[in-house]
Amino acid sequence: MVTGSRAEWPLAARVAALAGLPRQAVLAGETDLLRLARLVAGAGRVVCGDTGVAHLATAFATPSVVLFGPTPPSLWGPPPGRSWHRVLWAGRPGDPHGAEVDPGLLAIEVDDVLDALAALDRQAEDVAA
Repeated sequence: MVTGSRAEWPLAARVAALAGLPRQAVLAGETDLLRLARLVAGAGRVVCGDTGVAHLATAFATPSVVLFGPTPPSLWGPPPGRSWHRVLWAGRPGDPHGAEVDPGLLAIEVDDVLDALAALDRQAEDVAA
């Protein structure tokens, strides 16, 4: 599922299309807080920015990959020692209220995210074995 605000629907639809997901996977503008919490709690994995969704994933122990931009994960990231959460940060503190996308966030590559997801999958397989 791809979530976001109603205004983010075009972007969410593009992300879903690039990921090969059907139109029905786009829930931008269609989730209230309770539905969003249910989605995160029931998800197999979550990929998100350093937002409320990341905090929900931490609260529900939903495996997650969290992308950090200007704010270090030591301030707002999942607690250390929780291997079911992967944190990606380029190590560049900046202005969390900047008008432009943070360069540190842009430094996180798609392959970094895919590698973090694969590590979560390997961990799940090890636990199941």
